[in-house]
Amino acid sequence: MNTKTEERIRVLEEEVAHLAKTNDELSSELAAHWKQIDALLKKLALLESRFIATQENIGSALENTKPPHW
Repeated sequence: MNTKTEERIRVLEEEVAHLAKTNDELSSELAAHWKQIDALLKKLALLESRFIATQENIGSALENTKPPHW
């Protein structure tokens, strides 16, 4: 191979190495974000169920309570 071809190959190999490193970093970040999303979805489901239970308790308490002017 001539010098020009070898230089082009070296540059391409450097770019591939950089892209592979970037890809690994992005993959790690994506995995971390999915873990955080899963945790937040679990918390949201818990809060939704607690909110619904609270509303049901308040609703039944209000139904059995007469307004003050009665």
